[in-house]
Amino acid sequence: MRRHISYGEERIGFSIRFLSRPARRISIHVTPDGTVTVDAPEGTPVDEVVAAVRRRVRWIWLRLRACRERADHVLPREYVSGESHFYLGRRHVLKVIVAPKDKPGVKLLRGKLEVRVPTRDAAKVRTLLDAWYRRRAEDVFFRRIAECAARAHWVAQAPTFRLLTMRTQWGSCSPKGSLLLNPLLVKAPTPCIDYVILHELCHLREHNHSARFYELLTGLMEDWQVKKAELDALADHLLNC
Repeated sequence: MRRHISYGEERIGFSIRFLSRPARRISIHVTPDGTVTVDAPEGTPVDEVVAAVRRRVRWIWLRLRACRERADHVLPREYVSGESHFYLGRRHVLKVIVAPKDKPGVKLLRGKLEVRVPTRDAAKVRTLLDAWYRRRAEDVFFRRIAECAARAHWVAQAPTFRLLTMRTQWGSCSPKGSLLLNPLLVKAPTPCIDYVILHELCHLREHNHSARFYELLTGLMEDWQVKKAELDALADHLLNC
């Protein structure tokens, strides 16, 4: 359900999601790309949800302004030598090597991401890098999920997962306990990756963002708010493809 409110001369749009599982309160989320989503317990009158948004409209506006300011400083990728690309929180300089006789591929060597291509083709460089990140994500997430699941006593065994590139989410979990993770998350520092995984593992026990959910998350990662803030600050760079 889509609604709008005004703040000064700005019109702010937001989506309302009514949660079928028990939820104790209305919660507002502003994603790094400027999407505003409001979760509310099923049966909550729409007017009550809109009123809750109005009460926090200045906070929403400030978050949206911060998103725009970050985006203004992020240049679109050109996939040429000299660009910096993240992997596990560190910047690596891209080096494009045109080698018609060599097998196309990507290697991380001495702090550089070396991409070999038969011709100087930015689209090909991007395709190779995307595939490399997905392979790395499969390996890194497999190991991090196993370690994080061992810390969550309600998880009997490490859940399965699959990858899906998303513009507004780092991850989610299905009712059956499978995780969906954004492969671009592998660009983030390992503690930020753990934060996303632990967040989803807590949803296996608490299906909403209730007080009990945050108690579980804090028990697993005391400084999760710091890691979330770090991930939010990096989001425009990590999602810039």
